Amino acid sequence: MTTQRTEQLLADIREANLTYMMLAQHLIREDREAAMFRLGVSEEVADIINTLSPAQLMKIAASNTLVARFRFDDEMVWNLLIESKRPQGPAQDSPYARLHARILVASASTDAI
Repeated sequence: MTTQRTEQLLADIREANLTYMMLAQHLIREDREAAMFRLGVSEEVADIINTLSPAQLMKIAASNTLVARFRFDDEMVWNLLIESKRPQGPAQDSPYARLHARILVASASTDAI
């Protein structure tokens, strides 16, 4: 990878980090319980994110590592999510696939807390 491409990738990561941290803080301030569920974070982490100053947000965002991560790594959940987005046909039961995926994601987020 060229130096320019590496620098662009790192800049993209920093931008994603800042966007994620700002969104997380906004969600927590708007509806703490829903934010904790949606973000998959504990009360302690929600408290920390809520109290971060703009300078602290920028410092965290400056990391070369993504702050956010996928909340699930189960192939079944990914397949259910993919199936629920495909065009509907008579043999597909997409509402159930979406519901099943939501249940699995919700249970994974409570396991992480």
